[in-house]
Amino acid sequence: MKAMYYEAFGQTPEIRILPDPEPTDDGVVIKVEATGLCRSDWHGWMGHDPDITLPHVPGHELAGRIVAKGKNVMRYRLGDRVTVPFVSGCGRCSECHSGNHQVCPDQFQPGFTHWGSFAEYVAIAYADTNLVRLPDEIDYATAASLGCRFATAFRAVADQARVKGGEWVAVHGSGGVGLSAIMIASALGANVVAIDIADDKLERAREAGATVTINGATAADVVEAVREVTGGGAHVSLDALGHTATCCNSIRNLRRRGRHVQVGLMLGHHAAPAIPMGQVIAHELEIYGSHGMQAWRYEDMLAMITGGRLSPSRLIGREVSLEEAVPLLTTLDRSTDTGISVITKF
Repeated sequence: MKAMYYEAFGQTPEIRILPDPEPTDDGVVIKVEATGLCRSDWHGWMGHDPDITLPHVPGHELAGRIVAKGKNVMRYRLGDRVTVPFVSGCGRCSECHSGNHQVCPDQFQPGFTHWGSFAEYVAIAYADTNLVRLPDEIDYATAASLGCRFATAFRAVADQARVKGGEWVAVHGSGGVGLSAIMIASALGANVVAIDIADDKLERAREAGATVTINGATAADVVEAVREVTGGGAHVSLDALGHTATCCNSIRNLRRRGRHVQVGLMLGHHAAPAIPMGQVIAHELEIYGSHGMQAWRYEDMLAMITGGRLSPSRLIGREVSLEEAVPLLTTLDRSTDTGISVITKF
């Protein structure tokens, strides 16, 4: 198979011909029809993820069709159109039995714990637990864009934050996760404040449903700006970037008994921010993490998409080839793209 491949962190990946994967007894092999480029892939390529063993094939947002399966796979057939959460559970532990596959201690992550989807084929373990069958109305590129950013944002907004109609929701960062969170919160009836430092991203945020936008580069005080437009602070605030400043601002701009959700990954020197714990205690704030979404929760999200309430395809910026994706991956940390890039040509 053709695949993007690297043997050292930070080294420019190459396009190689590698052996086709074989399914495990409980797994499948998927012919990749589309796979999204995500900042998490850049973090992995830089060596920020301890689960990656070199050499490596990245890629974790994918959609395609099953071309091979193991003898113990019962729920899926060859030819099925599927996607998979980027955090997949083992299906056997207590967390999986409680429905919380996203925090499975033995989780499987294509593109991190195993070779990923920047390739013609990818092997997925624990298929009966983790695969999601795709409705015919959802094309492969749109389905691939769900795998990390959109699904993660859906769980962060709908499940962790418990957003309700009429609430004020602040979203810090208008990249892929942020735009997804804005669209989902707006669809649930919330009033959304989008915060970013780039005017073109704030324009995309308005298109996604933001009621108010704040440019963090020009605002005198982001926290006070959010408090002013929301009449005392946001009911819910999400850090969709994963930066010390946006994390702390997200907590500080909450009203009393507000809810903060950390959805942007905190890696490198941003891994241990100084949380304003005095405010958390005095105002009885709630702080949640959000890490992917279980396969069984996709049903509600897919229903909102097929029903027209959510349009994740609007967040796709361009479709590219596997070769074109190499320089895109290596420059994701300084990318100015306002839409999601999806590999659809192999």
